[in-house]
Amino acid sequence: MGGAIYRLGGIALQTLDLSLSWYHWLALAFSIVFMGFAEGYRGFQKAFSPRVAARIHYLSRNVTPVRLLLAPAFCMGYFHIQRRRQIVTVCLTLGIIALVQLVHLLAQPWRGIVDAGVVVGLAWGMVSLVIFTLQAFFGADFNHSPETP
Repeated sequence: MGGAIYRLGGIALQTLDLSLSWYHWLALAFSIVFMGFAEGYRGFQKAFSPRVAARIHYLSRNVTPVRLLLAPAFCMGYFHIQRRRQIVTVCLTLGIIALVQLVHLLAQPWRGIVDAGVVVGLAWGMVSLVIFTLQAFFGADFNHSPETP
């Protein structure tokens, strides 16, 4: 996530060097608020980060050679997870890949406007993942499920 934040942040900052109209500024504000809420809060903080932290903790106590070798895929929910969640994870991943490809086709300033929102969402997600992971290992009240079958 850090690499994506760095790369996309550079593109977003290039947008600020351009002469933006009022509607560009409005779109930028909307992108930041929308992606902060939808991606950062709803996507990461409320769903992805607690589940991944729970799976990291689960993996530390239930390690197998396959899980260890494929730890990132295990923690993100690509295998050894409830079937419905696995389908959602794969479909969401494919949808994100498609959206990334479409955003690459946008010209500046629109690409930078979208990327600014994505940077906010990813940064929020990275912080929430660190916090939930620390809670999973050191917090007494962490009660999120790793959603294993």
